[in-house]
Amino acid sequence: MTALATPLTRLMQTRFGPNAEVREMTRLSGGASQETWGFSLQVPNEAPCHLILRRAPFQSAAKGEAIGLVKEAQIIAATAQTGTPVPDIIHVCGPEDDLGDAFIMAHVAGQTIARKILRDEEYSLARPRLAFQCGEALAKIHSVEPDNLPSDLPISHGLDQLSRYEAIYRGFDMDRPVFELALSWLRQHAPAPLPTTLVHGDFRNGNLMVNESGLAAVLDWELAHQGDPREDLGWICVNSWRFGVRDKKVGGFGSLEELLAGYQASGGQLFEPKDLDWFQALGSFKWGIMCLIMYQAFTTKTDPSIERAMIGRRASEAEIDLLNLIEGRPHA
Repeated sequence: MTALATPLTRLMQTRFGPNAEVREMTRLSGGASQETWGFSLQVPNEAPCHLILRRAPFQSAAKGEAIGLVKEAQIIAATAQTGTPVPDIIHVCGPEDDLGDAFIMAHVAGQTIARKILRDEEYSLARPRLAFQCGEALAKIHSVEPDNLPSDLPISHGLDQLSRYEAIYRGFDMDRPVFELALSWLRQHAPAPLPTTLVHGDFRNGNLMVNESGLAAVLDWELAHQGDPREDLGWICVNSWRFGVRDKKVGGFGSLEELLAGYQASGGQLFEPKDLDWFQALGSFKWGIMCLIMYQAFTTKTDPSIERAMIGRRASEAEIDLLNLIEGRPHA
C-alpha cells in the first residue's frame, strides 16, 4: 500500500463508516502532474466497490491548460445532469482530506486502448455504434447550462488556440514549412465563431471508455473550457486518432455522417461535414505542435523517455495530414 492509503482510508471511514477498508490500491496511470489510482472499498456486509482516485501530486506545479481536478469534478457532475455517460462523482476532496487537489469517482468497466477497441473481436458490436453514440454524447456536453459550470472556466475559441500554439511553435525556433503553410491557411479560412458552449477539449480515442455495447463513459476533462462546439467534433476526426484506419474518419471506427446524425438526434444543431474541415485542420496543427513539445522534452533531457522521442517524431505525420486537408484529399 502507498502513503496515500492512510488519508484515503480515513476519508472512506468518515464517509462509509468506521469499519470501511481500502484494498488493492493500484497506480493506473499518470505522470508528474496527475495520478490515477484504482482501489477497492470494502464495507461490512456489502460487496466490494471499485473506485478511482484522481489527484495531483502535492509537489506538482499547474499543468499548462489543465483546469484542475476540483473543476474537472464539477464539470463531470454537470454533464451527468444532461445524460452524458460519465463516472459518478463520489467525493471532491478538500484540504481536510490530506489528498491534495483530488476527487474520487466510480469505476467504469471497459477499455480505452484504441488498438483493442478498433481490432479486438470483443468490441465488434460496439464499433458500428460508436460514432453515433459519440455524437449523442457531444450534443449533451454542449447543452450544459453555463450556470452549472465553474464561473472561472476559461473561454477559448479556434483563433485563440491557433495563436497560443503558434507562440509555442515560434519558441522552438524551428523552420517547418508545412506548419508555416498551415498557419497561413488557418488564418485565411477561419470561420466566424459560434455561440460559446462547454467543450470537452480532448474528446478522442484514449479518453473514451468503451465496452461491448459501445460508449460507456467520457473521461479526462482536464482541458475542458468554453468555446466553439465544432472544436470537439473536429478533434475526434483528426487522423492521428484513427490509428491506421484512415477510411473511418471518426476515431477509426465510424463515419462523420454517423457522428453528425447522433449529434443532431440528441438536440445538437445541424452541421454539414464541411463545417468541421477547419477545426480538423486546427486539430492536426495542434497535435503537430504537441509532438514538437515531446521532441523538445526528449532532446533537452527534461523527459528523456523513449515514449517522448517516439511521439516527437510523429510531427511529420501531422504535417502530411495538414497537406492532405489543405488540398482536400479523400480520407484526410
